[in-house]
Amino acid sequence: MVKEKTEKKTKKTVRKKKVIKKPEAKKPKKSVSKKKVEKKEIKAGSGKYFEAVGRRKTAVARVRIFTRGEKVILVNNKPFDVYFPMRKLQEVVKSPLVKMDCLGKFRITVILKGGGFNGQAEALRHGITRALVKYKSDFRQDLKKAGYLTRDPRMRERKKFGLKRARRAPQWQKR
Repeated sequence: MVKEKTEKKTKKTVRKKKVIKKPEAKKPKKSVSKKKVEKKEIKAGSGKYFEAVGRRKTAVARVRIFTRGEKVILVNNKPFDVYFPMRKLQEVVKSPLVKMDCLGKFRITVILKGGGFNGQAEALRHGITRALVKYKSDFRQDLKKAGYLTRDPRMRERKKFGLKRARRAPQWQKR
């Protein structure tokens, strides 16, 4: 009886090993090939570009400035005047380009995440400024003087326990 039990156990372990080995060998090959194809497609049609990241509060803007192609600013695949309908925010976004006389020279694509409209507009301005400096290092001095290269470090303060907001205390009661 003892011999029969051990034989059954060995058969089970052999079966388990075979099942585990087969899927592991196939998975990495598929994922690697997909990534390579995606990267080639992106690089082939886009041409040369300069990439930078701009930040403000919780907003993050990934900016790419292309030297070729249609001269537009696309924010999350929308024209920037549609994404930022307010004139003030449009001026904030354009300001580094106007400062350096580059308004109609580039195709700019942006991926914006987080924050509100104002924070996103200022993050975009910061990203465009950094990308312009990568494009031409002579722009750095004028853009730095205008204050576009400095990242605004102000963030929202976290809520503290025992308080209603970051600093707002509950209303005091006499009795």
